[in-house]
Amino acid sequence: MSLAATFRTPVRRVVFSTSVRRVEFRPNAYRRFTTEGPPPAPKSNTALYAGIAAFTAAAAGYYLYNSNSDTSREATTAVKSAVQAGKAATKFTPTKEDYQKVYNRIAELLDEAGDYDDGSFAPVVLRLAWHASGTYDKDAGTGGSNFATMRFEPESLHGANAGLHVARGLMEKVKQEYPWISYGDLWTLGGVAAVQEMAGPKIPWRPGRIDGFASDATPDGRLPDASQGSQHIRDIFYRMGFNDQEIVALVGAHALGRCHPDRSGYEGPWTFSPTTFTNDFYKLLFEEKWVWKKWNGPKQLQDKKTGALMMLPTDYVLTQDKSFKKYAKAYADDQNLFFKDFAAAFAKLLELGVPPQQFVAAEPWTLKTLEEQKA
Repeated sequence: MSLAATFRTPVRRVVFSTSVRRVEFRPNAYRRFTTEGPPPAPKSNTALYAGIAAFTAAAAGYYLYNSNSDTSREATTAVKSAVQAGKAATKFTPTKEDYQKVYNRIAELLDEAGDYDDGSFAPVVLRLAWHASGTYDKDAGTGGSNFATMRFEPESLHGANAGLHVARGLMEKVKQEYPWISYGDLWTLGGVAAVQEMAGPKIPWRPGRIDGFASDATPDGRLPDASQGSQHIRDIFYRMGFNDQEIVALVGAHALGRCHPDRSGYEGPWTFSPTTFTNDFYKLLFEEKWVWKKWNGPKQLQDKKTGALMMLPTDYVLTQDKSFKKYAKAYADDQNLFFKDFAAAFAKLLELGVPPQQFVAAEPWTLKTLEEQKA
């Protein structure tokens, strides 16, 4: 999971910050979803479903806005009813094959990055999936991927989400082509495609997330802070329900992408192959000598040999904390083990906050990569 700094700085938070190199974005570069050009004419069933679902969702939103009851619970009920009504009216029920088509479209777009970052949108799309899911609080029962609340302010403006308008805009292109898929399903499926298309492990995934309202958005501060130590890391990940082994496995997504001063405040890639999913992140942690970088930015480390690579303070903690180090060393020595554990932990992350009864399949699916479909 090539992500950008999975962690954030106190001022500018970032989690798995796989943003972009120093690319200047004009104000109008931010995608305004309400001013998008008309999508290609969809097939009849899809068009009818989209129209009915939009109408019923709007009605649900009006009901919710004018209700004095618990907004979060009503959002779930209202939107779920709207979606089900739309499906029932059109007799359109997306199949695994339909979701494979969505996966394929995402995979195609990942390679259309041009000069963006290292020539791939995959790291930033992976970061979107991570940030959309990593807000979960198991005790409060809030956050997670279910409502796709990063569509709304102020969550979309949280420091940790800086630069993710790029990924959301890219996913909006897919949404225009497949209007029946929820944003939560779309963004998490994007994370699956990003990992698999970058030669990573197969990620079990299943649909069932629904789109909520701005009132469902989570407060700032739920994503990791890259400047902190092991206790902070545990506080953040334990809140979501992860253990030490799962924490270390998820941080391994830093094999992908890079940090950007205009996003997280940090700068540089973690590995020499930021668009290929490997266990290099762990190997480099133990094989290279790391020194503090001398610059005007936040504290980060760089490899002494080339000065081209970076590590965050929270990354280096994996070599210092006894429990974390045990797992990090194991992953450095065995890429297959890392792939297996990452796939399980990431699949768990993508389902956080989603009531089990919402999923359309009892067991997750495994979707094929573009390369596999050519065989």
